[in-house]
Amino acid sequence: MLKQVAEGVLIHQSELLENNTVVVQGRDGVLLVDAGITGAEMTCLANDLRELRWPVVAGFSTHPDWDHVLWHAELGEAPRYGTARCAAVMQEVLSNADWKAGVTEGLPPEIAEDTPLDLYGLITGLPAETVQLPWDGPKARIIEHPAHAPGHAALLIEERRLLIAGDMLSDVFVPMLNDAGNPIDDYLVGLGLLEGVADDVDVLIPGHGSLARDEEVRARIKLDRAYVEDLRDARVSRDPRVVSPKPGWEWATNIHEGQARSLARRGKRDETPG
Repeated sequence: MLKQVAEGVLIHQSELLENNTVVVQGRDGVLLVDAGITGAEMTCLANDLRELRWPVVAGFSTHPDWDHVLWHAELGEAPRYGTARCAAVMQEVLSNADWKAGVTEGLPPEIAEDTPLDLYGLITGLPAETVQLPWDGPKARIIEHPAHAPGHAALLIEERRLLIAGDMLSDVFVPMLNDAGNPIDDYLVGLGLLEGVADDVDVLIPGHGSLARDEEVRARIKLDRAYVEDLRDARVSRDPRVVSPKPGWEWATNIHEGQARSLARRGKRDETPG
């Protein structure tokens, strides 16, 4: 079911992982950001859009994680954009003859049979340094950064004072670091870029979980920064998503524990004399 969250902006949230699919109205149709995760939910979304007579004229994937690069034939054949890095990751995945088996293995078992993969990852990469999404609707500024995943990008819908953050600033997931490069520094860079536009944002839509409005936007940024700095400095996290997770999301604390162990191992390797 679509829910309006700002003028000309609606969301459709998945049941299992609270993925937020964002619908932005344009002149001749809608922009669809992170289309969803199950066939049933995407079909429901397509039906809702048909009833409203809103064709999908453009899609955007915020980053190349499996749950952000799915699509359904019922949504049509609009171009599906992503950053150049996002598209390159997907091209590498799809170049493997056994890619479908690998993706299927990583799906949550509850939805594996209802996750359509026929149109998986078919992303058109935008030229590097592209700052505006090419579509006939409200200007969507692309804010690419190195946090969480290669080619990750947020979209700032300036006329709506709305930020579509991808897998950042969630109230159910702690910050999930990118395994490559310098994960702590990269995440702090990403947070800094989002903080740089916070004064222009009244509504924040994270990739998973509930929306944030007004002063809550900066509160989310502050909370994520504190979490990442605690990881960096090997402090015990007092983040509420770790110590008192949302009911049903207790399993998400495993992400924190895994990241803490990984960074501790990395720190020990760095201390070992060459």
